[in-house]
Amino acid sequence: MRKLKAFLSAVLITTATFAATACSSKDSSSSTDIIMDEEKRTKLFEIAENEDLLKGEIENKKIKWLSNWDINPDVNSGKYTPPDLALFKEIYGGEIEYIACTKSDLLYDKLAKSISSGEGVDFFYGGNLDAFPRGALNDNSWFVPADDYIDFDSVLWKDVKTANDELLWGGKHYLAITQVTGSNVACIYNRKTMQEAGLEDPADLYRKGKWDWDAFEGMLEKFVGSDSNHYGIDGWWFEFGLINTIGVPAVGIEDGKLKSNVGDPAMERVQNWMYDLYQKGYVAVGEASGWNVFPQHIGEGSLLFYPVGLYELYYKPEQWKATYGEDAFFVPMPKDPKADAQYIPVGMEAYAFVNGGQNPEGVAKFLDCKRFVLINKEARSIADSTFIDDYGWTQEMLDMKDEMDRIAEEDPVFDLSKGVSKDCGELLDTELRKTTRGVPWNETYESIAPVVEKYIEDINNSISDQ
Repeated sequence: MRKLKAFLSAVLITTATFAATACSSKDSSSSTDIIMDEEKRTKLFEIAENEDLLKGEIENKKIKWLSNWDINPDVNSGKYTPPDLALFKEIYGGEIEYIACTKSDLLYDKLAKSISSGEGVDFFYGGNLDAFPRGALNDNSWFVPADDYIDFDSVLWKDVKTANDELLWGGKHYLAITQVTGSNVACIYNRKTMQEAGLEDPADLYRKGKWDWDAFEGMLEKFVGSDSNHYGIDGWWFEFGLINTIGVPAVGIEDGKLKSNVGDPAMERVQNWMYDLYQKGYVAVGEASGWNVFPQHIGEGSLLFYPVGLYELYYKPEQWKATYGEDAFFVPMPKDPKADAQYIPVGMEAYAFVNGGQNPEGVAKFLDCKRFVLINKEARSIADSTFIDDYGWTQEMLDMKDEMDRIAEEDPVFDLSKGVSKDCGELLDTELRKTTRGVPWNETYESIAPVVEKYIEDINNSISDQ
């Protein structure tokens, strides 16, 4: 695997479902039930017992999880207990208490209040790439290093040690990365729609090495131009899905310090290309009338591409097929023809140990269970079978997901824009989309470049105070 480039994606990659309610101390839940096929459950525990990697006990069985999504599944949600959580419950008697804050813009306020009040929240999700490095700074002190609780050189963790080491801050690991993933943003489409439009299946183009910006735009041109009720690209994530294919993050880390790449030639190139897509009428956000999105148009056959995280397909088949159709499939975002490699939106599953947490040992055991499932082939196969048996995926879909993970692991690019600060994240999240709303890139660049530099300068100056 090539040396990781520590950058951050402006795209959120959580494998969660988000509700629209505000934070509340009453919005908490926990579950000790294991919702899993009994045969799989028995086999999973036999594997773990034989390997003898999940050792020891935890005195405090409960770990507190603050998030805008619940790790604990339930039958009504259409989700099942993942193998890692099942192992944590069975082997350690573990239980996860969910402290809900489902309105994401209040999440960090809730985190700060929980720390100051001594509520004892134990862990927090870092995979959204908005928690680092700001959660490690002295003036926040939201997180504590994971080094006292996790041995990154151990059998369980050595495969992701390089990734974790790339995000060191002041010589410490403030995030525990359990996995690098390629499911951050996939390009979802409907094969029936492609066939009826006389277009080649993007999956076939990908296998031939022809799935790139040129092929992508050519398909948009033919589809949108053939019918006034045909739309091209829709979704909240397509802009950053395309931006990430250049392999250059808006904000990255170089020589231990943050660096702005807003002025990089590759950023200018992708922004100008997206502006052209807008000018040609291929952008369909809100059907050109606002910020609404219509994923159901994929199933209806009136939309060509809907880039979004694969979490949209982590449900019972009747649920996701109702939106995307019986013939839904996905491919990686198209390759930038001028990039030196295939880059796609890269995510990471990562967790932070919260300052003032009462059970960091329990969190470490839960994360060990996650790592076990990822490194043990038999346990991994059980996890993979969930996609086919429970979510109704085909083997071809699972193979494509694995292919996207492979791409992500070989050439990961993490963009730290949101991790600089809330203001920096919101600025770039808004401004980097504007070319797909008809604003020329040079206008945007001139207005944001000095502002981003100032945000980064403030962070870099704080390093010497650590």
